[in-house]
Amino acid sequence: MSDSSLSRRAFIKQTGASSVLAGAVASTSFAQRVPDPPGKKLGWAIVGLGNLAINQILPAFAKSEKSKVTAFVSGHRDKADKLAARYGVPAKNIYNYQNYDELKNNPDVDVIYIVLPNSMHAEYTIRGAQAGKHILTEKPMASTPKDCEEMIAACKKAGKKLMVAYRCRYEPFNQNLIKIAQDKELLGPIRVVVSDHGFNIGDPKQWRLNKALAGGGSLMDIGLYALQATRYCTGEEPTEISAMEYTDRSDIRFKEVEDMINFQLRFPSGALGQCTSSYGYAGQNRIRVIGTKGWVELEPATGYTGARLRMKIGPNLSERDIRPMDHFAAEMDHLSECVMDNKEPLTPGEEGLRDLKYMMAIYEAARTGKTVKV
Repeated sequence: MSDSSLSRRAFIKQTGASSVLAGAVASTSFAQRVPDPPGKKLGWAIVGLGNLAINQILPAFAKSEKSKVTAFVSGHRDKADKLAARYGVPAKNIYNYQNYDELKNNPDVDVIYIVLPNSMHAEYTIRGAQAGKHILTEKPMASTPKDCEEMIAACKKAGKKLMVAYRCRYEPFNQNLIKIAQDKELLGPIRVVVSDHGFNIGDPKQWRLNKALAGGGSLMDIGLYALQATRYCTGEEPTEISAMEYTDRSDIRFKEVEDMINFQLRFPSGALGQCTSSYGYAGQNRIRVIGTKGWVELEPATGYTGARLRMKIGPNLSERDIRPMDHFAAEMDHLSECVMDNKEPLTPGEEGLRDLKYMMAIYEAARTGKTVKV
């Protein structure tokens, strides 16, 4: 049994002990610990040096096999200079938002990673494509479906790859979850996907609580994880969406954006999605897929570390022993490989566009109290 697949035979033979699964996975994971010899790495420009870039993305380059940081774009030169000294980025490769377009003249940069507030993704994707660079943009892809369509069109016109940073699609816990969920002989047909994502957001002045910058509240941020989970676990697209919202407008944090949304999705197979997102309650981060023969659960499901994958088939409860992987290194290397081999990314711009359309339908359903057909 490999790290990325589940042996049905081994599972059936086990007598409720997870040691069978753990031993089988461990026997194959050692070989995967041997890194490949150094090879070609594409140069990446990071646009926006906020917390995500500093604490997650930049450290991930040390674990990347096909990607290296070669340029920064920031409105804060002092911050960029400090990070450049740390990561070996030459001073000539530090740009600001005014001279961003000059990246077109820099052969050190192959790919641009846009790590800006949501409403800025479209502009910097379009300008980046026009500068002749491939694009990875943070999720959500943009604030509106129209922006997504313009981003896709600009990258196609320039002949460049466009990928949305759905990091969970590139790490092994979620990949194993998908394989198990879609194994009908093991789990049976999917009946329900339950996905809850929420945390108690802090600083009321942060951009995520500014509608002009974020496009919305918890749904556009962490609710997107719940929406994505229902789609990639079922392997289907929803046909109907209903939703309810609750927001305490007396809370200074929620003057412009929503706090909590509960939304439901119906899929062609009959599977149902039950999701919540919130900026105002204790941390929730889980995905549970329930089939006719059992269930599989990932919790925490979309955190950077600490994921645990459990399943129960009949009387047998087990936990998978999976070697974790840096989400950001995995997604960046995927796009680098796609550029090198001229392949389509797993999460292209069209995937981001679909999610934006579904989120607009969720907002409409919550606002009107009516089920929206999509």
